[in-house]
Amino acid sequence: MLKVESLQKTYPGRRGDPPVKAVDSVTFQVKEGELVGLLGPNGAGKTTIVKMICGLIRPDQGQVLINGFNMTSARSSALENISAVLEGNRNLYWRLTVRENLEFFAALKGKNPKTLTSDMEKYIDFFRLEEKINVEARKLSRGMQQKLSIAVAMIANSPILVLDEPTLGLDVQASNEIRVLLKRAVAEEGRTIILTTHDMSVVQDTCERAVIISDGRMIADDKVHNFLELFKAKVYQIRIRGHLTETQRLALLSMNEVAVESESHEGTVLSVRLEDPKILYDVFAVLGQENSFIESIDRQANNLERVFLEILRRSGGGGQETAVI
Repeated sequence: MLKVESLQKTYPGRRGDPPVKAVDSVTFQVKEGELVGLLGPNGAGKTTIVKMICGLIRPDQGQVLINGFNMTSARSSALENISAVLEGNRNLYWRLTVRENLEFFAALKGKNPKTLTSDMEKYIDFFRLEEKINVEARKLSRGMQQKLSIAVAMIANSPILVLDEPTLGLDVQASNEIRVLLKRAVAEEGRTIILTTHDMSVVQDTCERAVIISDGRMIADDKVHNFLELFKAKVYQIRIRGHLTETQRLALLSMNEVAVESESHEGTVLSVRLEDPKILYDVFAVLGQENSFIESIDRQANNLERVFLEILRRSGGGGQETAVI
């Protein structure tokens, strides 16, 4: 459904600075009915890629194919096959009601609102908006506004849906509701969904695949469960009473396998990746220098956030080495 082929985009530098290559030869594909996460640190190039996919920015080189249509040379046909909810943009009209927003944006996509009665009822029920149907968008909660934004994108029946940070700023309940709705959209309607997010738990809960971008380059592309299996190193969390000394902190942070997760008056929490069992003895030696009191040692379950950080670390933190898995 979506082919991104050798995309490149360079922006001119500001005030005499050299040009910035935001996207550098990125290639990936998304099949029909897949829910794929596009991940990367801030400044990695995700937003530029999303805007090129949606036809908002022209690539310097490469192409985007939407259901077989080239976004540059067959723009109108490509746009008929894709809808988007972009973070930071107002995706709704505040003074229109829920029903009016659905009717208006369906009309923008060439749909006759008078023939959309069944679809309107379906999406109002799908997103549980029945009680808010005649409420203006500006009076809805943040979670309700986000659900309506996705409903507005879906009612046009575009086979591809692009969601930029769909759970950003939502409380736990609203975030969980959005996750359930996305999985239903794929399972029940066969939608193809590409989402960007900084919340790794969203990707782990919803996505089948993840594409990881760093410094404009793709550094990994695989199924989420393969990522979790590939980096299935044992990780232990060590809780210490009180603070580390500066000498201890420097010694521990010099070890690539050790991270200081938190430090407060209540104590210090260390994360130790046990690729080599010897590292645990090295940590104990550093803690023993100041007779630090260890309150607990717990085995941690693997998760996508830890895998994501590990992939960035192995790629040099900037995509210098392409590590497509």
